[in-house]
Amino acid sequence: MRTAIITGGGRGLGAAIAVRLAADGYRVGVVDLSLDDATQVAVNLPDSLAIAADVTDEAAVMHAFDLFGVTPDLVVNNAGIVRFGALIDQSVEDFRAVVGVNLIGAFIVARTAALRMRERGSGHIINITSINALAPGPNAGAYPAAKAGLAQLTRHLALELGPLGIRVNAIAPGFIDGGMSEAIFANPRIRELRSNGVPLRRLGVVDDVANAVAFLDSPAAAYINGHELVVDGGVVSSVLAQLPRQ
Repeated sequence: MRTAIITGGGRGLGAAIAVRLAADGYRVGVVDLSLDDATQVAVNLPDSLAIAADVTDEAAVMHAFDLFGVTPDLVVNNAGIVRFGALIDQSVEDFRAVVGVNLIGAFIVARTAALRMRERGSGHIINITSINALAPGPNAGAYPAAKAGLAQLTRHLALELGPLGIRVNAIAPGFIDGGMSEAIFANPRIRELRSNGVPLRRLGVVDDVANAVAFLDSPAAAYINGHELVVDGGVVSSVLAQLPRQ
C-alpha cells in the first residue's frame, strides 16, 4: 500500500486530493491547522489519519510525520493562505505571513519529508503552486511572489534530490471553483467573466487538480522530475485571445 501526507488537507483542494488518493488505495495522512477539519476528511477514508500541525512550525511538522508512523511515499505541499490587496497597501506582517506559509512552510515540509525519504532511497514531493507564479494577478498581495518562489524551490529540490531517488514536481492550478477561490466565484459576474476567459470556457474543479496529483505520482509519470504541471484550461496561454487583431 502506498502512503501519502497532504498538508492543508482539511478542505478544498487538499481534501479532494486526499479523497482521490484514498480511492486509489493510498493510506493518507490528512494534515491541517484545524484538527476538526482534518478529522472530517480522514474519518471517511479507510486507514487514514487526521493530524493537526502548523506547517510554519518545524517541530510540529516533524511530530506530524512521527504520528503518521511511516515515511510516506508521497507528500503533497498544499497548505496555503492569501491576503488580498494591492502590494503597496500590504502590511509587512501580511506579506511575511503569506510567504511564511506558502514558501517557508512548504520548505519545512519538503525538508522533513526528504530527510526521511533519503534513508529509504525513494519518494515524491508535489508542491501546489499557482498560475499566479507564472502570470501574477493584481491585488493578490504576496501570493504570486510566494508561489513563484515555491516553483523555483521545486526545481532546485528536484535537482538536488533526484540523485537520492526522490522526485519533486509542482502543480499550478488556474481558476478552480473551490478552496480559497470559492468565495470569489460565489459572485455570478466574476464567475461568468472568468469562465469566459478560459479557452475551455469553464472553471476548473478540485478534482481536476486531484487527478493531476494522481497522474504525477503514477508509474506513467515516473520520469517526470522538476516539472510544474499547469492545470488551468489554457488560461495562462490565452493572452493574445484577449487582445484580438480585429
